[in-house]
Amino acid sequence: MIFYTVFAETKSNFLKVTFLDVGQGDAIFIESPTGNQFLIDGGPGTSILNALGRVMPFYDKTIDAVLTTHPDQDHIGGIPEVLKNYTVGEYIDSGATSSTGTFLELKNELAKNNTKTEIAIAGEVIDLGGGAYLKILYPENDLKSKDTNENSVIAKLYYGNSTFLFTGDAPTNVEQYLAMTDGAELDSDVLKVAHHGSRNSLSPEFLSAVSPEYSVISASKDNSFGHPHKEILDFLNGIKSIILGTYDLGDIYFVSDGQTIEIGS
Repeated sequence: MIFYTVFAETKSNFLKVTFLDVGQGDAIFIESPTGNQFLIDGGPGTSILNALGRVMPFYDKTIDAVLTTHPDQDHIGGIPEVLKNYTVGEYIDSGATSSTGTFLELKNELAKNNTKTEIAIAGEVIDLGGGAYLKILYPENDLKSKDTNENSVIAKLYYGNSTFLFTGDAPTNVEQYLAMTDGAELDSDVLKVAHHGSRNSLSPEFLSAVSPEYSVISASKDNSFGHPHKEILDFLNGIKSIILGTYDLGDIYFVSDGQTIEIGS
């Protein structure tokens, strides 16, 4: 099932995925082989605008779609500014709500701009164009918890033989559920490690199912939470996954021709 149409097409042969350095938060910018632009999360604040300026031409003020994994500040904090500064074609979230001022501002901006909105439900597919598509793996039809992390959208990006798994802040119980019910589909080349490398995420069962060549951790350097936690780094080192952290490297850029994935610069 495709719940919205392929965007206007331009030419390219490469999928580009950039894990943006937005401090202690998540923001992922995807450009499909047809040039369509898709943003997952927006970090904790206005740093998303500078980050987008590093991956988009200064004159480009449109983003085809924005997906927020869940309504915590470190994931939606920058989205109101994105909506104020860019024309966003569609907005997608899990349906989870929050009483924070940022969440209310986000909803007000969506209404003011008359932005089309969608709810992400497991099994649905977003066609990004050029053979790239994003499949929603979680949540299912109903939100089972009031905990925002437990409602995180988990999605897998496909382009030919190249795959990326995005996990928001999903905790271990959600990961274990997916490993048990949908383990075969979790296998991915690149894993966005959940919850900034917190010990409350990344269960051994889930990691075994994903078996990532690369594991990306989005966090700020010397953050007050101590992310990434040593246990998580030990897990990843134990399976010989290559660990890449925004706290060390800044923006982390991948490019794929559908057969191989390379780290860009």
